[in-house]
Amino acid sequence: MLRQVEGSRAVADVVARCRPQVVAAYPISPQTHIVEALSDLVRTGELAPCEYLMVESEFGALSACIGASAAGSRTYTATASQGLLFMAEALPNASGLGLPVVMTVANRAIGAPINIWNDHSDAMSQRDAGWIQMFAESNQEAVDLHVQAFVLAERLSLPVMVCMDGFVLTHAVEEIDVPEQDVVDALLPPFVPRQVLDPAAPVTIGAMVGPEAFTEVKYLAAEQQLRALDEIPVVAQEFERATGRRSGGLVGTYRMDDAVTAVVAMGSVLGSVKDVVDQLRDEGVRIGAVTVTCFRPWPLDEVRSALAHVERVIVLNRAFSVGSGTMLGQDVRLTLSASEAPVYDVVAGLGGRAVTRASVQALLAAVLGGKVDPDRLHFLDLDEALLGRDSTPSLLKES
Repeated sequence: MLRQVEGSRAVADVVARCRPQVVAAYPISPQTHIVEALSDLVRTGELAPCEYLMVESEFGALSACIGASAAGSRTYTATASQGLLFMAEALPNASGLGLPVVMTVANRAIGAPINIWNDHSDAMSQRDAGWIQMFAESNQEAVDLHVQAFVLAERLSLPVMVCMDGFVLTHAVEEIDVPEQDVVDALLPPFVPRQVLDPAAPVTIGAMVGPEAFTEVKYLAAEQQLRALDEIPVVAQEFERATGRRSGGLVGTYRMDDAVTAVVAMGSVLGSVKDVVDQLRDEGVRIGAVTVTCFRPWPLDEVRSALAHVERVIVLNRAFSVGSGTMLGQDVRLTLSASEAPVYDVVAGLGGRAVTRASVQALLAAVLGGKVDPDRLHFLDLDEALLGRDSTPSLLKES
């Protein structure tokens, strides 16, 4: 049933309906409302049985989840920004041990300088930690992805990160349909762990592995994550049959049937992008948008297929790699390495700067007008007056 609710509260409600047995929480904006709401649901008995752990740090939160998951419990936590970085030591442990932990990342910039607003630099910094990474375009999709995340995590025995844009989604109040308990139960059966630490049947997990087998262990871990490319569409279809709502999957396309120009992006910025696509379509411009919902593992075949017939690709990135380029843009470039279509790598919306329809329109006009060099990183809405004329590096100058 649709109801007016804050995105964070809707996520907390759907996580509760996934029946986690352990929630480990440490507050950090902008995810705090999620774990606060879950604590209330545990306190009132609406979420039971569930052990709610108030830990001393984000590292403690994920460490507690790792221990609880290894002991056979369905586990959940949430974090953002520096909190995710504080977990960095434990993130590969969860994936390397094959533990189905689910975590919400309320995407937020990382410092210095301190900035609490939205971009994707936190999740991008941990893209190689071995977690499945799913990005929500809307609050409705954020809710839907959490159900699918628990299903995927437990079928594959891998941890899943659901990324939703901080403040833009977490604090937005809108109409959201949170699936009813019977629907979630039908999609997500009781947790049966593949491995469990049990004193009655002692085993060792996470033991030291030397050079003679470490490569093979990592190879198997990579193969296991690639299995998600087959399973994610299956789970999305099951969810659609249960709810009548298409959500999740690997990649989404919008007005791409005859497009010669494509905009590729992740997260809430797609709302503005699609509005601009509609406007340009009305003006006769053959343009479309491609949504990357699953960033890790990278859906190479699906992205390549979606962009097979375009003449140019514009990638909007909410983060970049200092001294190198962008993460999403580089993956798109590698995917299209055999294509002649130029890829325009654009950094936009860092630290919460709004990516407006007017900005997207101006960018597309510049690209179509030949005023943007595809061989250079382009920063959208860059205020060169703040940089100072003499300090503007060549990276930012268009030829």
